[in-house]
Amino acid sequence: MKKLKKVAFVLIIVFVGIQFIPTTRNQSSEVLSTDFNRTFEVPQDIQKILRSSCYDCHSNYTFYPWYNKVQPVSWILETHIKEGKAELNFSAFGDYSKRRKKSKLKSIISQIKDKEMPPSYYTLMHGDAKLSSEKREQLIEWMDKLRDNL
Repeated sequence: MKKLKKVAFVLIIVFVGIQFIPTTRNQSSEVLSTDFNRTFEVPQDIQKILRSSCYDCHSNYTFYPWYNKVQPVSWILETHIKEGKAELNFSAFGDYSKRRKKSKLKSIISQIKDKEMPPSYYTLMHGDAKLSSEKREQLIEWMDKLRDNL
């Protein structure tokens, strides 16, 4: 029993200690000219869907939930955001070449069709990000037209 108390005490100390390790935050108040919504004439309804379902992980404008202040959750979120932005960054979309834009749009369409995006672990905590069949079709149709017009 003494050994168990010591282990618990050490774990509590470690947990409290890691709370003081800072993380970077993916927040910017500046909407860049290269942002997807500035690069293209995006209808308001499509912008709303993208902001609620995509932008937290795929842009410079993450809205952090309250639990982001707790380590190691903050590290996990930061890793997901870095990976998401490395794959697709809506904030820098205007800087992509025409070929890359078409490729990214094709990939977005495919992942929305296959229900890979937004991921279920994200929509579990962010119910408003879940795409209904109607929103899914709306996004696919609009992005398909955009890709054809590039």
